[in-house]
Amino acid sequence: MPSRGVTVGESAETPWDADPSENLRVRPGFRLADVDTGSTPGYEGGKQRAVAALAEGAAVFDSLQEKLFANSRLGDERKILLVLQAMDTAGKGGILRHVVGAVDPQGVQITAFKKPTPEELTHDFLWRVRPHTTDAGMIGVFDRSHYEDVLIGRVRELAPAAEIERRYDAINAFERELVADNTTIIKVMLHLGADEQKKRLQDRLARPEKHWKFNPGDIDERLLLPKYHEAYQVVFDRTSTPDAPWFVIPADKKWFARLAVQQLLIHALQGMSLSWPVADFDIEHEKARLAAS
Repeated sequence: MPSRGVTVGESAETPWDADPSENLRVRPGFRLADVDTGSTPGYEGGKQRAVAALAEGAAVFDSLQEKLFANSRLGDERKILLVLQAMDTAGKGGILRHVVGAVDPQGVQITAFKKPTPEELTHDFLWRVRPHTTDAGMIGVFDRSHYEDVLIGRVRELAPAAEIERRYDAINAFERELVADNTTIIKVMLHLGADEQKKRLQDRLARPEKHWKFNPGDIDERLLLPKYHEAYQVVFDRTSTPDAPWFVIPADKKWFARLAVQQLLIHALQGMSLSWPVADFDIEHEKARLAAS
């Protein structure tokens, strides 16, 4: 049976009925309210098959990442930036551990954007982001990002409405700069259902080894879910562009979310048509020198 969708190996059979990036991409007319957070868009397999596919895909992802890094040593400027946005407990940590963690850490740059410091608040909101843009040959990850400034900033009214409006255009301009600098941008929103979030928060409270993950403020934010969903909808309407699209991934099933993000990364790397750099020295001569040493 031929492979379908984004292949994870030279002869691997994949359980996707189409390219996952097409199933998950935000397009004109997209409505977050219409997304079933427990669904698996375009995916025909179950959890067991997904776990196996994730393991197989990890080897492919690792090889592609190494090729990207190797080419940068010879001047290739291409790089990837994965933007991860989600409400609490949606699984960003699992993406970092089980997906991004499959590759050589030397080829990854992870930045977690927390609450702005007093110094950062004296500058434009992108000031603290620019120093962390991805280097050539690397896979950069923003664990939360510049989008916090139009999400929590809008919901919590942390800036005037006119300033929030200005930021959407500033974000689009910033991302155009990144794309012009050979960055492939993959923006992911892990969309977790309210019922599933409640279960995950209850689990954190019920298990002593997970108490450290719980923050009482998570409940405060949960009470604002409708407002956050409205803020995300505006983000998608204003900042999902052909060069820097958004992908909304239903996240009630952790195994699906992880596999989907992995496939988006693999798809982006495969689109670069990477190959191993050609040696710029005489291989046979060096073999002879080594043998004689």
